[in-house]
Amino acid sequence: MKGKCYIQGLAAITPQHTFEGDLSQPVAITRGNMLSCIEPDYRSFIAPNSLRRMTRVLKMGLTASLKCLQDSGIAVPGAIVTGTGKGSLQDTERFIKEIRDYQERALNPTPFIQSTYNAVNGLIALQQKCTTYNNTFVHRGFSFEHALLDSMLLLHEGTSDVLAGAFDEITTEHFFIKSRIGHWKKETISNDTLYEHMSPGTIAGEGAIFFLLAPLATAQTYAQIGGLEMLYKPSPGKLSAALPQFLRQRGLQATDIDLVMTGANADSNHEHYYQVLNSYTHCPQLPFKHLSGDYETAGAFALWLAAQILKQQQIPSQWFPMLQQPPARLRNILIYNHFFGEQHTFMLVQTV
Repeated sequence: MKGKCYIQGLAAITPQHTFEGDLSQPVAITRGNMLSCIEPDYRSFIAPNSLRRMTRVLKMGLTASLKCLQDSGIAVPGAIVTGTGKGSLQDTERFIKEIRDYQERALNPTPFIQSTYNAVNGLIALQQKCTTYNNTFVHRGFSFEHALLDSMLLLHEGTSDVLAGAFDEITTEHFFIKSRIGHWKKETISNDTLYEHMSPGTIAGEGAIFFLLAPLATAQTYAQIGGLEMLYKPSPGKLSAALPQFLRQRGLQATDIDLVMTGANADSNHEHYYQVLNSYTHCPQLPFKHLSGDYETAGAFALWLAAQILKQQQIPSQWFPMLQQPPARLRNILIYNHFFGEQHTFMLVQTV
């Protein structure tokens, strides 16, 4: 996707202290392989009578979206587009357990209704009385990127602004299921030492991140999304050829990139993919998954962080102790992420 769009507002609920957008906070350390979100006080955004009926991912998704709209100064977006890899796991698990416990009789419909992937979008639309375009993408490691692509197309077609976001949660049961197929490390580690443990598997994460996207820049703009490209199960040769082509199509070359943010997650099964970045030794290459953990829509966290870094023109050194020499100026940030070697994404984030 060549068209550009501008980030006018954002909000993130993640395993770090990101809700207030303060990058000066120290890294939140989790002594285990499953990172959980640091949740804000929901009562400032959701009525108590509604709050008690909602599960975690619904609270996180709705609150992050409302915070994003508040940050942008827009009450009713022109469209709502999100991506999720799993939706509300808590509701899904509860509904399945009740099927077993009650032998498919006298089931409570609420967990089933709230387990659908578009439950968060529906809550946002009801809360803000937004009756326009509303869509949720569930495409594994491309879920957020397809939501972003759809948002950019809507802006190109004349939509005034789009609320785009991603949400996923991790539960104990889901963590156990994915551990059976080798997604997570067998040894128990803490997230701040993730890259010291190069072995099969990584650490799990979750998050709810939202952006208010617009076709024109203002004084409030955080950053512009200069490009997006997705590749499904590319060969090493195709991947190596795709990245320089991606930059050339946008009038850039490798030396124009000031910072590379990577989805490197210390999983030895897929570490070889990052050889595609061997031409970018002139600038820092910073992995971000020790902050967020790994999940289908972790790319949204990378975009949030890149936009904050460009807006503040500062890389939080306490979040990236591996950073030796920060760039003098930050103009172009390249994000390269993949989800367990299948869905690969290039994203270009630029100053206005």
